[in-house]
Amino acid sequence: MQVKFCGLQTMADVDVVNRLHPDMAGFVFVPESSRCLHPEEAAVLKSRLDPGISAVGVFANQDPAEIEMLVDTGVIDMIQLHGSEPPEMIRRLQQKAPVIRAFRIRQASDLQPALTSCADHVLLDAGAGQGRTFDWSLLKGFARPYILAGGLCPENAAAACALHPRALDVSSGIETAGRKDPQKMAAFLAAIGIHERDTEGGTGR
Repeated sequence: MQVKFCGLQTMADVDVVNRLHPDMAGFVFVPESSRCLHPEEAAVLKSRLDPGISAVGVFANQDPAEIEMLVDTGVIDMIQLHGSEPPEMIRRLQQKAPVIRAFRIRQASDLQPALTSCADHVLLDAGAGQGRTFDWSLLKGFARPYILAGGLCPENAAAACALHPRALDVSSGIETAGRKDPQKMAAFLAAIGIHERDTEGGTGR
């Protein structure tokens, strides 16, 4: 199972991520988000990010040309969409990089669009960065690998892991006062049996 730490904002965040080594790190480009980065800021952070960690750009109803530019310039390796982007846009972006499509889950019927999405990966969330979980019992029998997000934190990471998602995506649950907290980041990984890298460069997994 993979882990994504989302909403990195500072070089200190990147340094902690390089030490803990999750599989993915998220850069948010949604203007309404408090974690939004300018492309130039994200480029500087990516230059420091361990190349073994995939940089995921998070967007919502944004110009596909701007997204493609971030892929072409090496700022991001994967694309995560949280808006109402149509299948045609997803297929266009898939020519550049793998696409993660986010879906807001409130009831069982919300899972059907995720099941049939043309995206490379689907992310199931309670909302857009609102830091709360949805009813995980709805996932019983969901017949597609998925990324679980929404309200994850060190305290519920083990329970989330027990659902056997493809990946866990966490942001606010590893923050204190709106900033990434190294202790919470390490505690999240420890809760699912992942430990920080050893001195020889291994992942310790």
